[in-house]
Amino acid sequence: MSTAPMAQAAEILLVEDSETQALQLRHMLETNGFRVSWHSTAEAALDGLNEKLPDLVIADYHLPGMNGDELTRQMRLNVRTRAIPVIMLTEARERTVERQGLESGADAYISKSAEQELILLRIKALLRRRSSLISNEQEERQSPSFGTFRRACILIVDDSLTRRTYLQDMLAHEGYAVTAAADPAEALRLVHSADATWDCILVNLLSPSFDGIELCRQLNLYRGLAPLPGTDAPSFAIVGLGHEEGGQLLARAFAAGVDDIIPTSIEADGMRVRIRALVRRKLMQDENWRIEAELREREIALARARAEAASADALAKANRELEEANDLLKGTQAQLVQAAKMASLGELVAGIAHEINNPLAFIQAHQGTVERLLTEIEGKLPPEVGLERQVRKSLDRIGAMKLGLGRIQELVLNLRRFSRLDEGDFQTVNVPESIETVLALLGHKLGTRIDVRRHYNAVPDLYCSPALLNQVVMNIVGNAADAIKGTGGIDIDTESNETTYTIRITDTGPGIPPELRERIFEPFFTTKPVGSGTGLGLAIAYSVVQAHKGSITVNTGPAGGASFIITIPRQIVS
Repeated sequence: MSTAPMAQAAEILLVEDSETQALQLRHMLETNGFRVSWHSTAEAALDGLNEKLPDLVIADYHLPGMNGDELTRQMRLNVRTRAIPVIMLTEARERTVERQGLESGADAYISKSAEQELILLRIKALLRRRSSLISNEQEERQSPSFGTFRRACILIVDDSLTRRTYLQDMLAHEGYAVTAAADPAEALRLVHSADATWDCILVNLLSPSFDGIELCRQLNLYRGLAPLPGTDAPSFAIVGLGHEEGGQLLARAFAAGVDDIIPTSIEADGMRVRIRALVRRKLMQDENWRIEAELREREIALARARAEAASADALAKANRELEEANDLLKGTQAQLVQAAKMASLGELVAGIAHEINNPLAFIQAHQGTVERLLTEIEGKLPPEVGLERQVRKSLDRIGAMKLGLGRIQELVLNLRRFSRLDEGDFQTVNVPESIETVLALLGHKLGTRIDVRRHYNAVPDLYCSPALLNQVVMNIVGNAADAIKGTGGIDIDTESNETTYTIRITDTGPGIPPELRERIFEPFFTTKPVGSGTGLGLAIAYSVVQAHKGSITVNTGPAGGASFIITIPRQIVS
């Protein structure tokens, strides 16, 4: 018999040790549209199941090594393979062999000598149930939820009271919950009831009072539809009680949706085994649905948790980026304030220098002229006039004026050196000279109450930006002078080696508490009273040191005050 290929060719795993019989079966199956893979041993088949899962397994009962029943038993113990249909093949006609195969978990027992039509009908019946389960999963219908243990529910439809009673007693003895119906109307009413959970329905195909095949067709249509939107479609096995020896009845029954046909003449033991195999398969499918539903729910919950975690991480990342942007904005603002301040200072210094230098040069020129004339007058004055004392006193006053003018000139020079308006790039700077310039400009703060002790142990020249010494040293020394109440001292030490240059400034003030040491370099943070500081001095000092790829730290000095350590890498300029 040849049929049209299926829309989606089913994958069949054939386990047969005889190469000749395997080729015959493979040819027959592939001719009817199936895809076939073949293994000669059960062990090789199990290894193949670890990779791609087939839609159905056909296994010979007698195999070298592990038999077909043990292969089936191993498959039923694995969650991935427990619901795969298994057809057992053998040449033996003994019912004991059939019973062993079915009890191991096989779904059907077929003799190798059976007609091809019967084999194909069996395969398609099992695959029809398999494909309906797959389509249900694709529609994402929620699988039925059952407990770990429950009694299988069986419905018997037979117009013979004697046969109904016989089957009901036999199956009830097996532990099933059995209900009997005498006609299709009663059977359909029971099947359509809201609380119905049928696992297997036995229909007498040879009943004289109703059409058993038509009832099977109605049952097959019903189990493919959900009673209400959002509910699960019923799933139950349909078993026909009739003749198994082929014929038109067999084909019509399988076409109507029957999953298996049990001969009415079969022994009670054989019927129990056949029904047990069908019910076991149905319960395993339900359990698989439940497990897969739980796995889907866990995957959804895990995906939701990951999404929430990712959202939390994204929020934390956004907060970090915002904080970094805020810090950068503060630093930029501090730099802009400092740039504006330095620009204003530059304009102020330039104006002062211009306004002072012109009259200063005029006074110095006339001072020299007056001093020269007084010297000439002193040499030409007659002794009897008596003006020697007055002239000498005038010359002394002119000398004092010259000293004052020199100090004014030095002050202007120090201001120009500090602002470095024309020296913004890196250059070689004399460190002691620059520090002395800063101390001279801070003389009004230091006065006589603060003793500044210099310890210049490093090499004098340093290749750096003049701002390192002008701004950083001035800010730290100025803050130290403000922190010292009354009299005290400030120590300035310089040290150097081949790679680094260190400036250490230590005071005898109250020091900086440990909890504030990490914040004193933040822009606009200050411990001074309102109106006494902007909180930019140390922030600017920190940025200047960072620009030199160095570090600035604060510790507690030997006398309990603050000790600032500025360390920068030395740059050798040839």
